[in-house]
Amino acid sequence: MIKESLLHANQANQKYTVDAGDYFIRYIPAGATFRFVDLEGNQAADTLFYNAHNPAERYSATDTIREQGNVYLTAGSQLRSNENNIMLEIVADTCGRHDTLGGACATESNTVRYDLEKRCMHACRDSWMLAIAENPEFGLDKRDISHNINFFMNVPVTETGGLTFEDGISAPGKYVEMKAEMDLIVLISNCPQLNNPCNGYNPTPIDVLVWEA
Repeated sequence: MIKESLLHANQANQKYTVDAGDYFIRYIPAGATFRFVDLEGNQAADTLFYNAHNPAERYSATDTIREQGNVYLTAGSQLRSNENNIMLEIVADTCGRHDTLGGACATESNTVRYDLEKRCMHACRDSWMLAIAENPEFGLDKRDISHNINFFMNVPVTETGGLTFEDGISAPGKYVEMKAEMDLIVLISNCPQLNNPCNGYNPTPIDVLVWEA
């Protein structure tokens, strides 16, 4: 569902650019609104959400899909935790839908999907592991890497129940905007994938904008 925001980018309290293949980890307080902007189009932002006060409570694709009755995320979707609490809500979206089934790329999946020689290529799981190693103050470790959302990524479900990784449906300047319903830790891997069309075989930067409550 396409729904434009009423917020203006030049009034955001914080703005960050996340380079292609880089990570982003920040505390976002309850009541704040934040936006991911696909600057050049066809990028994929692999994202994890945690309760800032208890990281064992984290985003759950299972609970979110069950409660909304839809495998795709867009404006109006309430993103739920593994304790079935609402963590945040998508309040604006100019892309149209986002994936939460395809998972994140890893060196292991690169090997299985593409070629043994792809194992050494940078992957989202590497970025997340680097983020938690370099930012121990957030209290995350390897076991906290779980269900993620692939913002801007196009992963259609086939008639037989399979998944396919297709060309992105985003474009330069498209964005998704969310409101935090609890204090959050937001962890993004701005996907470095070069082997499938999720980001046009050309990883590019995204912007993160935050409006305080």
